[in-house]
Amino acid sequence: MGVVNVTPDSFSDGGKSPSAELAIKTARRLLEDGADILDIGGESTRPGAMPVSLDEELSRVIPVIDALAGEGACVSVDTRNASVMSAAIVAGATIINDITALEGDEKSLSVIADSQASVVLMHMRGDPQSMQDAPVYNDVVAEVGAYLLTRMRACEQAGIGKERIAIDPGIGFGKTLDHNLELLRNLSAFTGLECPLVLGVSRKNFIGRLSGENVPNRRLAGSLAAGLAGVARGATILRVHDVLETRQALDVWQALKS
Repeated sequence: MGVVNVTPDSFSDGGKSPSAELAIKTARRLLEDGADILDIGGESTRPGAMPVSLDEELSRVIPVIDALAGEGACVSVDTRNASVMSAAIVAGATIINDITALEGDEKSLSVIADSQASVVLMHMRGDPQSMQDAPVYNDVVAEVGAYLLTRMRACEQAGIGKERIAIDPGIGFGKTLDHNLELLRNLSAFTGLECPLVLGVSRKNFIGRLSGENVPNRRLAGSLAAGLAGVARGATILRVHDVLETRQALDVWQALKS
């Protein structure tokens, strides 16, 4: 899953694709590099990020989705707003990637249920403005797993079949360094939920904390290490910025593994 941020303020590549034209160009390159899915986002959810208006988010992502889906790409939209989900589905998106696990907007469940789209349910403690304000868990693996199971059941009760659901433990979203490491070490615990497991570790702050690298786009090596460790523990979809390098690492790792 290649990341395409149509935003001026994302933590890793904010401003790199601030226009639809540049975002489409970036997305096409990611496809050439080996991306299976393009994840289009119009609102930064980095720690401390402020929400954007609905109109602004729509104007950022819909032209990009429309163009890429029209070219046959598998497109995901990274949003927590039901109106954006609905418009994105009309434009051709087939996956909704929601950091609030369809809790951020009361209409989200019905939008997905009334469509054929799949959904990625992610765990987040709090919201982007507050999520890193001293998060506390008694057992982070058990609590994240229980939350995701609850959201899966809510989806199924709303008419969203399990075959349309993927889960994401939300590395870096309301977790300390120790929480992130505990989740990654025990990622196989989530395979028991019997859904595709999405993992987003690319360029994240915990890699900087471990390595001393403060510049996000210089965390490639750490991102690859964390991603491969995640795949070894059951991750089935890696959400990444560096598609070419990740694809190469996966190809070599899988060849050696087999």
